[in-house]
Amino acid sequence: MTNRSAVRLLISGRVQGVGYRYWTVGTARALGLEGWVRNLADGRVEILALGAPDRIGELERACHAGPPSARVTAVARGEAGDDGSRGFSEKPGSD
Repeated sequence: MTNRSAVRLLISGRVQGVGYRYWTVGTARALGLEGWVRNLADGRVEILALGAPDRIGELERACHAGPPSARVTAVARGEAGDDGSRGFSEKPGSD
């Protein structure tokens, strides 16, 4: 897909150590998205989602709940550049 959207999502709350990254990989792959997820040193989770805008919207809505052990307090959406990612993976955190 040459014309795909790119969105950065920042997830706040109790989202590290609760399987949030693993859950994100499975959810994004099921939606046919590409990109990555990683932990940030400040306790948030960062997601780069690449793909169809409607599918990115589905991921964003799902991120408000996350996996059962997570307690999401905010999901911030921002513009992002397409970094050429193929597939969806977990990246090392910046922590």
